[in-house]
Order: sequence, then structure tokens, then C-alpha cells
Amino acid sequence: MAAADADQAAGTTPAVLRDYALLADGHRGALVGPGGDVAWLCAPGWSDPAVFSALLGGAGRFLVAPAADRFVWGGHYEPGSLIWRSRWVTGDGIVESRDALAFPGEAGRLVLLRQVRALQQPARVRMVLNPRADFGREPVREVTRDGERWLARTGGLHLRVQGGGELGRDPQGFLAGELTIPAGGRHDVVLELAAGPLGQPCEPPGELWRTTEHHWASVVPPLAGPAARDATLAYAVLRGMTRPGGGMVAAATTALPERAMAGRNYDYRYAWIRDQSFAGQAAALVGRYDLLDDAVAFLTARVLADGDGLAPAYTVGGDPVPREQPLTGLPGYPGAGARIGNWVRGQFQLDAFGEVLLVLAAAQRHDRLDSDGRHAMRIAAEVIERRWAQPDAGIWELPPRQWTHSKLTCVAGLRAAARTTTARPSARWSALADRILADAAAHGLTADGHWRRAYDDDRVDAALLLPGIRGALPPQDPRTERTRQAVVADLAQDGYLYRFRPDRRPLGDAEGAFLLCGFAAALSAWQAGDEVGANRWFERSRAACGPPGLYTEEYDVRQRQLRGNAPQGFVHALMLETAVTLGQVDPCR
Repeated sequence: MAAADADQAAGTTPAVLRDYALLADGHRGALVGPGGDVAWLCAPGWSDPAVFSALLGGAGRFLVAPAADRFVWGGHYEPGSLIWRSRWVTGDGIVESRDALAFPGEAGRLVLLRQVRALQQPARVRMVLNPRADFGREPVREVTRDGERWLARTGGLHLRVQGGGELGRDPQGFLAGELTIPAGGRHDVVLELAAGPLGQPCEPPGELWRTTEHHWASVVPPLAGPAARDATLAYAVLRGMTRPGGGMVAAATTALPERAMAGRNYDYRYAWIRDQSFAGQAAALVGRYDLLDDAVAFLTARVLADGDGLAPAYTVGGDPVPREQPLTGLPGYPGAGARIGNWVRGQFQLDAFGEVLLVLAAAQRHDRLDSDGRHAMRIAAEVIERRWAQPDAGIWELPPRQWTHSKLTCVAGLRAAARTTTARPSARWSALADRILADAAAHGLTADGHWRRAYDDDRVDAALLLPGIRGALPPQDPRTERTRQAVVADLAQDGYLYRFRPDRRPLGDAEGAFLLCGFAAALSAWQAGDEVGANRWFERSRAACGPPGLYTEEYDVRQRQLRGNAPQGFVHALMLETAVTLGQVDPCR
């Protein structure tokens, strides 16, 4: 193996995003690279500082890889789970590492499971374990050994390692060494990290694996159909990225660039209102309601607490998103500097209230909305009534304007809510929807009769496909079809869809294709009766992933690379919704 390849395999150089797999337990997530390195893990929660931060150039890492000089990599998820198997073929045999975060997870304590297997021949495996809290700034300290267990601290975290008895102290880290696995044998390593002392003994590895396997089997529905494997993985991703009873993070990572050297790298380790709506509606369509219930609980709590001060995003526990700031001391992923926090906290996004109504109405249709949820529905409708004429930041979080998508999403939400409630609020909400739609028709239509991006901008925007899908207008309304045709004519290329043209550059020069928009194009074509076109859009968009089958927000069509934070929750949500709608998978009965 060449030196550069060896460095990448060892995790010292980040891999391309398409090669990373996600481990998640609802409370946090880890990325595992092709070289067997856990390159990213925040602890104890999603938006806490990373303890493994090699993805951004930090010191912390957890490597399990063949000790051989030459090997090739592959891997796959075990069906219906986020249990990942890395697989390396060496000159002497095949080595696997079975990796997972113990599931279900605990809020203050994570358990990372790694089981190394030698499938045919004895195997030598290299292991490096160096947890470093606060994005690599905090070394391991207070190290003690008790037989096969190691105990230590890093920053404010307590850690315990089982199965590291054959490893030795690394003068530049924590533990390192080589293990010899006999043919057909396996070796378990269990890492615990907790915000407080680890008083109770950890369960044996076999019990942790059995619990994890059983729980994944119990929460991920058995789907069937041509796209069942990808749709099942999408559901598992949504489940793994959602805190039980809380919010779903937009992505597990921060600061991964959407475009190299363009300054567009953001912290997505927070729960966006819009993303929650997409995930809840997809779950309702599947017919399993735990994710719907979590989305409803999170959105209800936020609307009741904040009313028309509803922020676009929160931590998964409902706290304000920290202000954006540079993350000093780390070089960042190549192409962008490291940063944490997000400036979206100060924005007003009108469409978020329409999205709240859409998911609460979906819950009401399935008789899963309680009195608090119905109260939140009334508050969201009242906020729309007071503020719908104001400029807002819109779905793409841009400077405030009269964004047509925001108006129409509120129309869709009001109509959905009106269909699920009693006569008095129903009539009021329907009348309000009519009033907003009339204003949009007066100011948001082009001379050609399709919706335009904003009241002062004649360009098209792929986001304008969504209100038609959500029922802002009847499917046969000519404005919906004209908009679909205009969007495809101007923003489609090579079977992918871009969100809008930011300037005069050709598509793909300013930013990548938006996978969310590609799935929206499939749903829009299906609604228009174009079954062939819908399936073409679906198949093209769902192929835009790497070996693990995960999606980011953007896709670089020329280079066939993923761009932005990984994985992107709302893309998986819309992929799942599209698969069910197109009959590519059968929903639960």
C-alpha cells in the first residue's frame, strides 16, 4: 500500500464522505471510515464536543484495522439496523469489524461495541484507542487497570474499556497494540463514555450485542418491495438520529463543506422544525408511529413554549442553538474551516409553522394527537394569521423576502389542519388559507402562470414543488403543473435537480444537486400522473450515495461525491416517503 493510502487507511487523512458509515443510538452518532477509524463521535450527546474528531483533524481516534500492509475495504449494514460491518480482504484472509452503539442508548452514557472477526485465516489486527474530549484538546488522564479493564478520564468524561487487556499504554495517546485473532475467532472491545462516574459494572459483550440486535429488530418495520433495503435503512437512520421523545438532528456532523473553499460549512447537530415535519410525515406514511409520536412531541413542546418566537432549530433536548463560532485548534475537513453553533437561531422562517400544521394534522388523522397537540395546532395557525404577510428567511435560510414557498406551505398546513378539526376553526383556517393563496397568486406568479421564487424574483425554485405535493392546491390545478415543468426545464441536469440558480454560472458550478429536490421531483411527477418520470427521478436520486447507502444534502454530479454534513436526515425522510408513495415499498399494515 502506498504511503498516502496507508495514512488514509489509518485514519490520519479523512476519507471522501461517501465511504463513511453511521452508528447511532438516538442520543449521539459516530462515523466509521473505510480504514476502520471511528473518525467522529460527540459525547455524551449530539451537539456536545467530539471525543473522536479525526474527521476535522482532531487528535481523538479509535482505530481497528488489519495490521497487514495491503488490503481492500468493503462493508454493509446488517438488515434493519445501524450495525455496521467493515470488511477487509488482505493477502492472507478476510477480517471484519462489527461495530455499533449499544441500542437503545442512554442520555448520559454511551457504549461503543467493536467485535473483530477473522473469517478464514488467523489475522493480526492493529488497534489504537485514544479518546480525547473537547475536540481533541483533552488528553487521557487518571489511567488505571483492573485485569481486562482500563479506567480513565478525559475532560469531564469518565471512560472504561473492556477487552483491551492485550493492548499497552501508548506514550502519545491511551492504548495501542496488535491483537492476533485465531481463524474463525472473534474479539470484543467495549468502550463506555459517561458524564458521571461509571459505578455499575458493564454488561458482558454478548448481552450488549443481543440487546442491540433485538431492539433494532423491534423498532424498524419489515418493509417489502423493490426498494425495501434502501427504505428500511432510511427508517433506521431516522430512528438512530432521533432522541426518544425528543428531536431529530439534521446531521451527525459539523462544518463539512458544501463546496470547497466557498465558506458554506455549517453545524447541523441540531433539530430543525422542518426536518422534524418531513420525518414525522414519512413515518406516518410507513404506518409505524414511534417516529411520528416523537416528532409531534418535540414540535408541540416547542410551539407551546415559544409561540411566534419559534426558532427554526433547537438542540434535540429543546434548548436554543448555540451561536456560531469558529472551532479553534482544528484544521477542519479539507476545503473548510471548523465551526460550531449556527446563526439560524435568530431567523424567522414562516414555512416552519406550515410544516408544524402538516405533521400535527398527520398525527390527528391517525388519532395520535392529544390536547396539547391540538393546542399547538391552534397556536401555529394563529401565528400564521398574524405574520404571514411578513418577509421571512424561507426554506433555504436566505435574507428575508416574500418567499412564495413559505406562503404556499402555510396554505398547505392550514388546509391539512382544517380537514382534521371541528367546524369553527376549520372554516377560519380554510378562509385564511384562501386569503394567503390569493395574495400569492397576485404577487407570486409569473406571466407564464407558474410560481416564482419570491414576489420580487421571477426565477424558479425546486422548493416550489413541495406545496403542491402537500396539498396547497388541488393536483389538477394548472399552476402546479406549470411550476413542475418550469422547475424541471430550468433546474434539472443529468437526472438530478438543483434547488435554484444563484447566479449566471452553469448548474453544478455554484453548488451541488440537492437530493431533497430530486425526491420532490419524483413525488411531483407521480402526482401529475407521470409514473415513468417519477420512478426515473427516484432511481437517479437514490443512487446518489456511497457503499453504506447514506445521503448528504448535496451531490456533486460531475465527481459523483457527497457534499455537506453526513448523513442528512431530511433526505432520508423524503426518500422513504417517495419509496412508499411510488409503491417501491409496501407500508406496514
